[in-house]
Amino acid sequence: MNSVAVSSLTAPWADDSKVLADVGSVARQQLASAAKRIDEGYYPLDIMANLGQAGAYAGHLDQHGCRFGLSILTMSEISRHCGATGFMSWAHDVCGLYMEQSGNPALLARLDDHTAGRTFGGTGLSNPMKALTGIEKMALSAKKVAGGYRVSGTLPWVSHIGPGQYCGAVATVERGDGSRSHEIMFMLDLDERVNLRACPEFSGMEGTSTWAISLVDYFVSEDQMMADPARPFIQRIRGAFVLLQVGIAAGVIQGSIDSMRDVEPTLGHVNQYLHNRPDELQAEYDDLVNRALVLAETPYEGSKEYLLDVLDVRCQGAELSLKASQSALLHQGAKGYLMSAAAQRRIREAHFVAIVTPAIKHLRWEMAKQMREEVPA
Repeated sequence: MNSVAVSSLTAPWADDSKVLADVGSVARQQLASAAKRIDEGYYPLDIMANLGQAGAYAGHLDQHGCRFGLSILTMSEISRHCGATGFMSWAHDVCGLYMEQSGNPALLARLDDHTAGRTFGGTGLSNPMKALTGIEKMALSAKKVAGGYRVSGTLPWVSHIGPGQYCGAVATVERGDGSRSHEIMFMLDLDERVNLRACPEFSGMEGTSTWAISLVDYFVSEDQMMADPARPFIQRIRGAFVLLQVGIAAGVIQGSIDSMRDVEPTLGHVNQYLHNRPDELQAEYDDLVNRALVLAETPYEGSKEYLLDVLDVRCQGAELSLKASQSALLHQGAKGYLMSAAAQRRIREAHFVAIVTPAIKHLRWEMAKQMREEVPA
C-alpha cells in the first residue's frame, strides 16, 4: 500500500486494521442479512451510511493517504457479503475520486460529507469510457453559454443515484456549426431539472438504484466543473477507476469460496471429485489480490505498461469470479440452487462483474488496442 502521510493523518480512519475490522463488522452484522433484499430491489443507503462512518470510502483519497490498497480490501469485504453494495461502494469511491482530483474548491467543499456517507453519489462514466475508446457514441452533448454549459441528452444505466443525489458525467462540446470541439466532465446534481427514468428489470442486483438520466438544456456551472477539457483528466484517473473494481471481483470470489467451505463437513467426501476446489481457488484469489495491491501503490502511473497490467488484473478478476461462483454452486448442489441461496446470488453478481464497464470484451478490446499501438510502424 502507498505509505504517503498515513502516519500523520488525524482522521478517525487512519488505522488500516481498524478500518478493515469496522467495515467487516458492518458487512457481517448488517449487510449479509440484507443481501437478498438488496438483490431484489432494496436500496441500502442506511447500511452504506454506516459503512461510510466506518471509513469504507476514505482510504483511496489523497487527503487520507492515497491508500488504494485499503480501498480495494474494504470493497472486497463488502462485496464478500453483497456484490451489489460492493459495486455501489465502488461507484461512491470513484465519485469521491473525481471530486478530489478535480481541484475545484466547490467540489472539495462537498467531499467530507460524501466520504463519510452523509451524502451519496455515483458515476455516469459507463457511456463515456466506451465512447472515448471507440465502442459507442457519447450520449450527452453540451453547448458553451455564459458562465458554463448547457447539456442535453439521455444517459442510460447510471447506478447509485436518486433524487437529491449526484454523479460524475461527461458531455461532448458542440461548436456553433455543429462540429465537436472537446469533452467536459462535471458533477451532475440530480435536482428538479433532471428526469430519472426506470430501467428494465435486471436478473439481480436490483437494489443498485440504476436509472436513465434525461437532460434538456441542463445548466452546468463552474462550481460543478471537474475537468475542461475532460480527456487529459480521464486519462490520468482511468487506471485508478479500473483498478478499484478489482475489489468487487475479489469479494465475490472470496464469498464463493466461503460457500464452498461451508459445505465441506457434509459434502466434502463427494465434492473432492469436482474441479476448482476451495484451496485452489484461494491460491488464485491470493495471487489476484497481491497483484492488485502492488498496482495500488502507484494508482496514477501513466505508462502504457502499467495500464496494461491494470486492465489484465481487472480481466483476471472478472474471469475468476465467474469460475469461483460456478464452482460454489456445484459444490453446494441443490442447496445452492435455491433462489434464496448466496451461491445463486453470486452467480448473477459474477456475471455483472464480467459485463459492467469495462466488461471483459471491453478490457480485451482496450488491451489489444494498446498492444497494437506498441508495435513499430
